[in-house]
Amino acid sequence: MSATNKTINTKSGFAFLFPGQGSQVVGMGKELYENSKAAKLVFDEIDDALNRPLSKLIFEGPESKLTQTSNAQPGIMAVSLAAYKVMEEFLGKKDMPQPSFVAGHSLGEYTALAITGSLDISSTAKLVQERGRLMQEACDLKPGTMAAIIGLDEIIIEEISRQTGTYISNVNTNHQVVISGDILAVAQALDMASARGAKRAMPLKVSGAFHSALMEPARDGLQSAVNSVNLQAPCIPIVANITAKPIDTVNQLKKELVSQICECVQWKKSIEYMITMGATNFIEFGPGKALNGMLKRIDNTVNSMSISNLNSIQGLTLK
Repeated sequence: MSATNKTINTKSGFAFLFPGQGSQVVGMGKELYENSKAAKLVFDEIDDALNRPLSKLIFEGPESKLTQTSNAQPGIMAVSLAAYKVMEEFLGKKDMPQPSFVAGHSLGEYTALAITGSLDISSTAKLVQERGRLMQEACDLKPGTMAAIIGLDEIIIEEISRQTGTYISNVNTNHQVVISGDILAVAQALDMASARGAKRAMPLKVSGAFHSALMEPARDGLQSAVNSVNLQAPCIPIVANITAKPIDTVNQLKKELVSQICECVQWKKSIEYMITMGATNFIEFGPGKALNGMLKRIDNTVNSMSISNLNSIQGLTLK
């Protein structure tokens, strides 16, 4: 496999990004595991922490089982961390770019814990698995769904949400907003969005209404789980999903981790904040390129790359 050339300007401001649920695919990270000692250590540590062969499920499926929230969330986290460690292994710790900020989309915010030294990898894996379990329980108690609306102003979508009783769950770009709620309410909201001129209004393949009040049953359990781990202040500011501002204390971090399962992910504002503060190079670690796609729609003048396999890493050069 030939490498794709990509030059990293180490004198520019960096931000590291980590994807959320929905980016999972059977076989993700397998190439990294088979060719990198650093990646193998990550997957093995997470398997040991969870006391089950999660890596086998990630690499071999079945897809129906991998997409379950309690498997997809730690799986994506594992691949994201492995991609980061392989890049560090390839470049060397001395030459690895040092970010000014990190940010994760929903689940990705938990991956950021391990990258910033807020939590060790084993504890992060256990916390993510518990988050996934609690969210799935909430989905079973209060069934719901999510949908993406593309090409409508956020103000119009807010009006539609108020009229239908749905929730705005993600503001990803200027023209991409995700709503959630009761299945019938979301269907009604999609019809209204189409009538108001949306370019696309489509349901998402998810198991529940994430980032909405329907996740409230998971809050107390997640609060207990977050309180039970030994969180440290991040060594690199984590730009929070809810406020789109940096987190640098343990109390802020605890509040963010618990609150974001019920509240809107302000991804557009998060990216804009980092750009305003000098970030010009964004690196997405993990499966897929969804965050890179969003980034280009928010500001196509910044540099971006996705690190998910050997090809994306072996083509890197520094200047």
